[in-house]
Amino acid sequence: MSRVGKLPVPIPENVKVSIADRNVTVEGPRGTMSQEFSNLVEVKSEDGVILVTRVNDSKRARAFHGLYRNLIRNMVTGVTTGFSRTLLINGVGYRAELRENTLVLNLGFSTPIEYPVPEGLTITTEGPNKFTVSGNSKQEVGKAASELRSLRPPEPYKGKGIKYEEERIVRKVGKAGIK
Repeated sequence: MSRVGKLPVPIPENVKVSIADRNVTVEGPRGTMSQEFSNLVEVKSEDGVILVTRVNDSKRARAFHGLYRNLIRNMVTGVTTGFSRTLLINGVGYRAELRENTLVLNLGFSTPIEYPVPEGLTITTEGPNKFTVSGNSKQEVGKAASELRSLRPPEPYKGKGIKYEEERIVRKVGKAGIK
């Protein structure tokens, strides 16, 4: 039995879950999310929890068991509290600013980079060197944060670039430090 898959997903009071035709729909205060699931797993809602069970013991069914349980849990979390990733910018002259529905990043290139905010996500700036990507979908928030970080990943010598707030950059000693 999958250790992750066998755990029940609790349903908060302000969330409504409906399961029909290999599709789970979760409605909450922050919106509605939907997810199709494989015929190798069964999803049931009973006693204020969602249970995911697998049909057989094949390797693929075991993999889907934990996957769909976590996807459903992420949907419940997304429609209640949402997800967010905070990114920090480090470097002289590097900064971020929000103009209408576009994040403008000055990252040491000859022209500023304009990143249009994807639909369903919000980006807020907390000063010129810190911004937060937030939304209901954990996958979309992570994808947008990853795309923004890839515009100027942190380099190991001075740490210049865009990094996640909780990320730790392993610094290297330059050639002047080796003697």
